[in-house]
Amino acid sequence: MRKSLIAAAVAGLVSLPSLVMAQAAAPASPHTFTGNVGFATEYLYRGIAQTRGKPALQGGFDYAHASGLYAGVWGSNISWIGDAVAGASASLEIDVYGGYKGSLGGDFGYDIGVLTYNYPGTGKTVTGVQELKQDTTEVYGALSWKWLTVKYSHSTGALFGWPKNPGALTDKTTGSGYLELNAAYDLGNGWGISGHIGDQKVKGNGPASYSDYKLGVTKDLGFGVVGLAYSTTNANDSCTGAAATTANDVYCFVNNNGTNAYSAGKDKLVATFSKTF
Repeated sequence: MRKSLIAAAVAGLVSLPSLVMAQAAAPASPHTFTGNVGFATEYLYRGIAQTRGKPALQGGFDYAHASGLYAGVWGSNISWIGDAVAGASASLEIDVYGGYKGSLGGDFGYDIGVLTYNYPGTGKTVTGVQELKQDTTEVYGALSWKWLTVKYSHSTGALFGWPKNPGALTDKTTGSGYLELNAAYDLGNGWGISGHIGDQKVKGNGPASYSDYKLGVTKDLGFGVVGLAYSTTNANDSCTGAAATTANDVYCFVNNNGTNAYSAGKDKLVATFSKTF
């Protein structure tokens, strides 16, 4: 009886490495699902204020396949539509995107895709006449090298509701483009620095075109990442009292009661917190 037990134990020990090897050889799933949540003292997009100096709660979900295909959805509260257009009530931005990324060999990579910006709620109106909707679709392409990325986005319809200037309210700014250069460098010990230069061309609307610049620093705390960034633009947004200084100050937003003008492209310091899970 005792010999039988010893023999069985030895047989079990011999088979254990085979079991471990079988488990280790199991193929990893080609599918990856991640989520993210974030908080910002102000939501800036391409240097332009989206929440009129107020905080933003943001988050989304992403799917990635080992082949390089990916898709995702992301959302944030906003106020810029109501700030810029009397009577508008859209207070949420929902972005849906998908694309393909891969390697060009060595430290070079590429990324191509489509991104749609969606704003549920009352759209852009002036004295009851429907203008172009703020909903926007862009196709994009990017090339990366180590910690540098250059990206170009091209609108397939009116860009965020902008008409051509001069032009009819429904004259679409199709073909508008945004060219940007981004740098993100890992300093080690959870620290990182970043830089950004962007140039927004709104086709047929010179006053709405501008450039933006940003410098930032981040720290990974383990339970999340905190960041601080300084952003500035040369957008036309000079405000005096409750109104724009000139007709070309298109990024000077006045709230619905016609008071409290806000320079959407002015210098800003923004703090953020984000968590990926």
